[in-house]
Amino acid sequence: MSKKHFSPLKVSLLSTAILGSLGALQVACADPAPVYNGGYQVDTSINYFNDAARAADRGDVGALFNYEQQMSGGLFAMYPAYWRLNLNLNAQSSGAISQFVRQYPNTVMAEKLVADFAEAKAASGDYASIRQVANLIHNADASESCAVALGFNHGGDTMRAMAEKNNVWLTTKKQPALCDQLALEMNNNVLISNQDRTARLKRMLRAGKTGDIMALSSKLGVPIAYSALSEIQLNPTGFITRFNAMPPSQVNQYLYLYALGRIASKSYREAAVQLDFDIKQDNQRQSKLLNDDTRRYGYRILGFQRMMHNTDDGFNSEAVDWFVKSLDDDFSNEEAEEYAKAAIRFSRWNDVVEAIARMDTDMQKTNQWQYWLARAYEQSSDTKKRSIAKKMYQHIAKSNDYYGMMAKDKIGLRFNPSSAGGSSLPSISANDRARVMQDPHFARAFALYNADASRAYANREWNWAVKVARDNRDDALILAAARQAHDYGWLDRSIYAADNSYKATNLALSHPMPHQSAVVRYSRAAGIDPAWAYGIMRQESRFVTSARSNVGASGLMQIMPDTAKYIARNLGETYSAANANSGDTNIRYGTWYMGDILGKLGGQPVLATAGYNAGPNKAKRWQPDFGSLAADQYVESIPYPETRNYVKNVMENATIYSSLLGSDRPILQRMGTIPAAY
Repeated sequence: MSKKHFSPLKVSLLSTAILGSLGALQVACADPAPVYNGGYQVDTSINYFNDAARAADRGDVGALFNYEQQMSGGLFAMYPAYWRLNLNLNAQSSGAISQFVRQYPNTVMAEKLVADFAEAKAASGDYASIRQVANLIHNADASESCAVALGFNHGGDTMRAMAEKNNVWLTTKKQPALCDQLALEMNNNVLISNQDRTARLKRMLRAGKTGDIMALSSKLGVPIAYSALSEIQLNPTGFITRFNAMPPSQVNQYLYLYALGRIASKSYREAAVQLDFDIKQDNQRQSKLLNDDTRRYGYRILGFQRMMHNTDDGFNSEAVDWFVKSLDDDFSNEEAEEYAKAAIRFSRWNDVVEAIARMDTDMQKTNQWQYWLARAYEQSSDTKKRSIAKKMYQHIAKSNDYYGMMAKDKIGLRFNPSSAGGSSLPSISANDRARVMQDPHFARAFALYNADASRAYANREWNWAVKVARDNRDDALILAAARQAHDYGWLDRSIYAADNSYKATNLALSHPMPHQSAVVRYSRAAGIDPAWAYGIMRQESRFVTSARSNVGASGLMQIMPDTAKYIARNLGETYSAANANSGDTNIRYGTWYMGDILGKLGGQPVLATAGYNAGPNKAKRWQPDFGSLAADQYVESIPYPETRNYVKNVMENATIYSSLLGSDRPILQRMGTIPAAY
């Protein structure tokens, strides 16, 4: 981000030292000026930071030892030690890691080092070392949590090993390798029942995970040989053809599901024909070859696979019908969610209720599924259910997220900025401003932000600082830090802080409006709502001008190079990558492209938002074939998770920005109705 947001004195101060025990020093910056009192000694460890980072990049252990001495006692003293230990993490002892944590307690780098150590040791099979540091890990991600669970699993602590069961046991989605390993190993955990094993086995048969199938079936006492799976993989239809002549054993029931899953992965239509034929043949016999459980899960395979092909083949209510034929008490959250989305798409409201009932309790309680349960009850002819729906909307409406906004509309409430902390920047006391720089985590983050260090380090320190303050329920500190970051122009972290406070909120911090003149001017020139433009910009870049995605999109509006060339050509301009990425031009190009997509998609903002993320052709494919569809139903059934969440966030953002810009427009009115494809 450009440093033009800093006042000269602020740059001078932070570029020479990290703020600390500064007495009554007053720093001139954005109004009102913060005052920093007390805290850490002014130190110069930040001055060595980038040199030490370069030494780490080239693996220079000797230089890192020297930097440890030079930076000792400063706020950044832990970094050269972290880099040195991390150069060969698997060779480190748990004692060395524990010593680092003791030396630099409650720091993000101590947390990161010990979590990385656990992952490395899990990958190498040194589970004893994991157990020795497990209690030092407090903020683990999915892979790190699985590493810790693996450590306990190999130490005989079966209860603690089971902590990740709900996250890893029934999912067929891609997950970290250590979580796959943990799920496989859980098969031997004494707390896993045969009912648990059977439930997972069916999901693995659907997904075709050979190793899991063999391990689970063996533990269940019905071992499935690799040779049988391999033969079916090569010719699943051939197996089903021979199935009629096979004895009705449990192994053959499982192999049937495996074969059906392999056919369905290539053609759910062919699999449906085969299953229906086999069931019809069964019904004509006195003895059935397919047992009831196999029949039901066969249809589950069809319903699930059908939902994976909505973009290519279009939506079809047959997915709902197949899920209905599969109804039992053995749904995973993953399967129940697909059933619910299919039912929502086709307004099959009784099925929406059925699908939600098959989710676990925690999932049912989320605003997302409470909203859709209320939507389903709202359609009922039963006045009692409609009354329940209204009460549910009233509860959800207390939130200002996407579902809370829609619930407000359902009961006739308008979004009130004051309910989200107001639209004016919060007034911060001198004491709270001083506390920000007395806090070592925020102090490190601000210094790194100004030191031309990799932004990843500053962001990591910032996020940790917010977490610590949130854990302490210190909203005053979070808001003070967010206000300070906002005043410096570090808007993405200001937004992060405002969004992650314990209770306090402030729209001026969570939904800033930089470049307002340009955004409004170019939006109007493009014929689009400035609130929508801000909604897109906040979601795309969090207002980081230099933002660049891993696929090459760049700038405030995250425009792909080919798209920028298309825009420049249509505007009669010569394409320049440097110009396209600059703030003003990027806004002009982005708003023009939003208007272009909006025009191509019939002026429908939800379609255009989906099109901005996934491409206009994808947004068109997701339109209904005939009739119209409520926009919330369209959004919930978007097949791409990234695009589905993107549209929800942009619509929420745009609704808030419309209020801030004085053109309040409720979210459901904004979203409108999705017309049939044409």
